[in-house]
Amino acid sequence: MKEAARSTKGSTWTLAPKQREELLRTLKARFEEHRNRHAGLEWTQVQARLDENAEKLWSLNELERTGGEPDVVAYVKETGEFVFFDCSAESPKGRRSLCYDREALDARKLHKPENSALDVAAAMGAEILTEEQYRELQTLGAFDTKTSSWIRTPAKIRKLGGALFCDRRYDTVFTYHNGADSYYAARAFRCSLRV
Repeated sequence: MKEAARSTKGSTWTLAPKQREELLRTLKARFEEHRNRHAGLEWTQVQARLDENAEKLWSLNELERTGGEPDVVAYVKETGEFVFFDCSAESPKGRRSLCYDREALDARKLHKPENSALDVAAAMGAEILTEEQYRELQTLGAFDTKTSSWIRTPAKIRKLGGALFCDRRYDTVFTYHNGADSYYAARAFRCSLRV
């Protein structure tokens, strides 16, 4: 998918009408194909919410453009929000080879990666998955069987220089640690976005 045309409306990014239509078609097709991820929900409900919150379409398009394949995984009754997670089979290709955060990127002296997972997620208007969210995602299918994904790291661990990531091997979800400044060609990150 091509990079979104970036026109500004106030301080938010918006999609061109053609890109908006293409994204909505893609999201609807994925929603219908993977009904198990959102049992009891209908696309018309999601469409109505997206129409009310059109500024979120730019973020969803960024998730899609970078290979995340976002899909609805929950509905928050109290707020009326739908929760999207990146549901690509493997960690999104357009977000790999990134260290964990800006502090780790700035501290690295040699062979710096292009960016950090937290900075890229923030630029897309989304949040990196927590360990709990990652494990919730894994109840919907088998994800990251060949790759891994950074997850939001508790401050205590990060303060000591570490960062956490997860993957799925042997039909089991594992949580591991690395130095926050490390990066790998098979590791990216997954996002959540509330609409």
